[in-house]
Amino acid sequence: MSPLWIVRRIGFYVLITLVLAFFAVPMLWLASAPFDSKPGLGLRWPDWTWRNVVATFDHPYALTSLLNSLVLCVIATVVTTVLAALAAYALSRVRIPGRDLLLYLLLLLSSVVTGTAAMVPIFVMMLQLGLINSQFGTALVIAGGMLPAAIFILKDFMDAVPRSYEESARVFGASPRQVLSHVVLPVARPGVATIFVWAFVNAWGNFLLPFLLMRDVGQQPAAVLLRTLYDEGGSANLTVIPVFSLLYSIPVVVLYLFVNKRYGFRFHGGIKS
Repeated sequence: MSPLWIVRRIGFYVLITLVLAFFAVPMLWLASAPFDSKPGLGLRWPDWTWRNVVATFDHPYALTSLLNSLVLCVIATVVTTVLAALAAYALSRVRIPGRDLLLYLLLLLSSVVTGTAAMVPIFVMMLQLGLINSQFGTALVIAGGMLPAAIFILKDFMDAVPRSYEESARVFGASPRQVLSHVVLPVARPGVATIFVWAFVNAWGNFLLPFLLMRDVGQQPAAVLLRTLYDEGGSANLTVIPVFSLLYSIPVVVLYLFVNKRYGFRFHGGIKS
């Protein structure tokens, strides 16, 4: 072993340690600060107490905002997954002139025309439709922003389903709806699960659109309410924020554990041609 090799190995392990610390320290703070009698921005061994939890549950909008986030995300995720599956299947099976160009244009436009760029027209449109402070309307806007990328991703999974499966089902008298629901979707289920998790996480962390369209604080989701958790002096309310942040992270973690147990995040189909 040469000195240069030893220096490289030491540098590699130091880099890995710094990267792990970068991600581990916030997680450790999130796990300890909610139960610390004097929570701060630094990481220390907590002085255990339930006072922060009680204060968070006593907050007039904390639990309501989490429920609002859940409703908003379920609607946006279901709409995105269902419409993306139908559109991806149609684009995969129907030969449309310029189909690939259309897909790339949809993906490009969804990346270039961000929520910030479309903020004013979206607000004006929702105001004219009377959908301000509407959870369903806000969820539809969020779903519309995710659809192009969802269709683009899911189409590859639909392309991997052998057409012979569908032809065999039609020979036995299956209708187009039965072919899609009983043949195509079960085979492409890992792709549908991918889109479901991706859409839920994106909708759960969305701040701009709910902040723009949900003006009533009682209907705002948790991502928007988090910015209001300050005390009378304008400082961050470290009694409520740690517990609220911990509660806010639970649904995404539970969804990850469920999908990981079901699929192991090995999103491949094992299809035999």
